[in-house]
Amino acid sequence: MLRPTVTKVIPRDDYNLVLEFNNGEKKSFDVKPYIKGSWFGMLKDISYFSRIKTNGFNIEWPDGQDICPDDLYFNSVAID
Repeated sequence: MLRPTVTKVIPRDDYNLVLEFNNGEKKSFDVKPYIKGSWFGMLKDISYFSRIKTNGFNIEWPDGQDICPDDLYFNSVAID
């Protein structure tokens, strides 16, 4: 079975993402551990962080930062 893909992403001011998957699940993913170094460090700017989009399979920021789809699904927490 294939891992579910992200169909919707909502950025939060606390560097969490609310993710909706194509199987109907809704989860929260904490991006804070990824925000380090020069490239991912750009996400510290909340206005840049908020520019996250889905691409039909995964999520990505304008300059190409993304997070492994497996990490997004398996390391997120289910929410109502």
